[in-house]
Amino acid sequence: MKVAIAGAGAVGRSIARELLLNSHEVTLFERNPSHIDRESVREATWVQADACELSNLEQASLQTFDVMVAATGDDKANLVVSLLAKTEFAVNRVVARVNDPRNEWLFDDDWGVDVAVSTPRILASLVEEAVSVGDLVRLMTFRQGQANLVELTLPPNTPLAGKPVRKLELPRDVALVTILRGGRVIVPQSDDAIEGGDELVFIAPAEAEPALHEAMQIH
Repeated sequence: MKVAIAGAGAVGRSIARELLLNSHEVTLFERNPSHIDRESVREATWVQADACELSNLEQASLQTFDVMVAATGDDKANLVVSLLAKTEFAVNRVVARVNDPRNEWLFDDDWGVDVAVSTPRILASLVEEAVSVGDLVRLMTFRQGQANLVELTLPPNTPLAGKPVRKLELPRDVALVTILRGGRVIVPQSDDAIEGGDELVFIAPAEAEPALHEAMQIH
């Protein structure tokens, strides 16, 4: 994929390195000359320009990119970049960093955001995950489809122990995507059995979360 990243700070550079390791083509936009560090991500294309300026995105032919990542430390800038990428250049997927959780409500498809990533929320979720067995923990919100990535840790004495994945009675539009067990990441197959203590990761619409909690027989 061709991926544009607005903001070449520590976060933007880290994202770029991960994407390059997976053989994607990455372009980094950075307006501050002091943040330009081509040696830190040699394989990326560096553009010294403000990604909030339409003309700069036009010059970079943003319409040819598959993904835009708005990764600056400024929520206002990330919203502007997202809106321009989606409405002016029809970029298929727009991922935006949320710096201040109080602004999270803004990061939706009205601003062109497909996926909003809030580091404080993820960190808080991971803390919650460590102390809450049986609670649904929301890890990430996919705005365009109004779906969430949620995690649920089964209690050791779960009545679902030994039940194969195919027999789980999940609510409509809910999908089990991963089972985390003892340091292992398991892509669930229909015959895989659930065990007590499993961490289950689902994609679920927000309105289906109560039914999902009930289906997992958490009381």
